[in-house]
Amino acid sequence: MINPKAYLNLKIFDPDVEQVATRNGYGEGLVLAGEEDEQVVALSADLAESTRTHFFAEKFPQRFIEVGVAEQNLVTVAAGMALAGKVPFVSSFAVFSPGRNWEQIRTTVCYNDVPVKIIGSHAGLSVGPDGATHQALEDIALMRCLPNMTVISPVDSIEAKKATLAIAKFPKPCYLRLSRNKIPVVTTEDSPFKIGRAEVFHKGTDVAVIATGQMVYKALLAAKELKSSKISVRVINCHTIKPLDQELVIKAAKDCGAIVTAEDHQVTGGLGGAVAEVLSQNFPVPLRIIGIKDRFGESGESDELFTKFGLTEKAIISAIKHLLKMKKK
Repeated sequence: MINPKAYLNLKIFDPDVEQVATRNGYGEGLVLAGEEDEQVVALSADLAESTRTHFFAEKFPQRFIEVGVAEQNLVTVAAGMALAGKVPFVSSFAVFSPGRNWEQIRTTVCYNDVPVKIIGSHAGLSVGPDGATHQALEDIALMRCLPNMTVISPVDSIEAKKATLAIAKFPKPCYLRLSRNKIPVVTTEDSPFKIGRAEVFHKGTDVAVIATGQMVYKALLAAKELKSSKISVRVINCHTIKPLDQELVIKAAKDCGAIVTAEDHQVTGGLGGAVAEVLSQNFPVPLRIIGIKDRFGESGESDELFTKFGLTEKAIISAIKHLLKMKKK
């Protein structure tokens, strides 16, 4: 069932599969990036421990700056450091950065096209009990529309570590979206990762599911369940939302004839919107977008919220079956 070329964790469907927050992978990757390049620096807006930037602060205290609760200052200081030759990583909760400081990101980082790495932790519904005010469900859209910005949403902690190391060497502004909650470890240290290239995690020809972040795991669960019904589902891990892997998206449309997208984000402006833009201009096929449907989040445990908002393998299965009926007409 698993595509061997994807190097997936073969225990992902075990009840006791390892679960780790992607923010942990970022913290580990940032230390490794700092060891590889002394120009790497880290800045925090009073949330170093929550974003796991404190790993870097403990290892490289002279290369860490705590700006306090001042997200606008966070990115403008980082932009100045980037212009001076540094590689700054700035971290906060996604609802504050890029939520609160979007104009500064636009003007000081993207307009100058400097390699500031913006880390938005606690994104999506993963914040759980903190509620709607702290659940960034719009951050992908905010960052995807900015010129020069690269947007990455890793599938698990291992990929988050790889993404951190990759963006440290990438000479452009980058946004890395991270979760608070622990999620299944889907990949391995040998799994491929390259900015701008999506990966096929499960082969299939009936419908393709293009997912990002922790929704990839749910897509794999859906593909596994539907296999018993002889429904062949291709699952694509689209960790890089901008630049989107257009070639792979179009190939999936041509091969499968129908696509489902899945993300922990508003249905407007996120992964689904990006895929729709590519398909409409190149190879239109029936499409269903699974995400937050034009509403704010609410307080509750992460798993409860994912169920209430329809971000489940059951929702993916339902969308797949609906598209298959459309294909038969």
